[in-house]
Amino acid sequence: MAQQASMAHWQSIIKILTNSLNVLKSNYVPPFLICKLFTQVFSFINVQLFNSLLLRRECCSFSNGEYVKAGLDELEHWCHWLTEEYAGSSWDELKHIRQAVTLLILEEKHSKSLKEITDDFCPALSMQQLYRISTMYCDDKFGTLGIPSDVVASMRAKMIGGSSSPSVQDDINSFLLDDDFSIPFSVDDIARLMVHVDIADMDLPPLIQEKNGSPFEA
Repeated sequence: MAQQASMAHWQSIIKILTNSLNVLKSNYVPPFLICKLFTQVFSFINVQLFNSLLLRRECCSFSNGEYVKAGLDELEHWCHWLTEEYAGSSWDELKHIRQAVTLLILEEKHSKSLKEITDDFCPALSMQQLYRISTMYCDDKFGTLGIPSDVVASMRAKMIGGSSSPSVQDDINSFLLDDDFSIPFSVDDIARLMVHVDIADMDLPPLIQEKNGSPFEA
């Protein structure tokens, strides 16, 4: 019951995404722009989930990692259903939260080296972000050990050694992702990929059809 209740939240998000897709397609929005829109939406999801995880200690737990992983699986299935034409790089936009969740639910963390973590599991995360997750993590489900203390110490040493900031502490705390609300594309991209629509084949909205003497009537 608890698992079904938790999944209901993710399924409601999928429903909103699907409804949005249907509205866009029914209004003849070009696939190119739909793809850009969903890419930006997934980028926003990535930033919000990732920053929440790094700012709230209760989010850096094994059980929360499982919860977010279940939601990410739902989003991945939706992207496959959407097809590349409409999804584009949407799934790739979630790389930070995907890799953070991988670290949260990773088995035998205590036996992993810093190189394994940075190369195999979390290549997109900065040392500050890895350090933040490692120091806040707790296994609230099985009580297993987290990242070894010597690995955490190495993370901190690399942050201090590689810092170019006048204040090392400021550099250590710069672990949050920045919101980017831009959707980069050119006017030429739109012109090249616009879909031709014959207005004669379009149905007038019901509100206009109901009004007698509409200037749109023949």
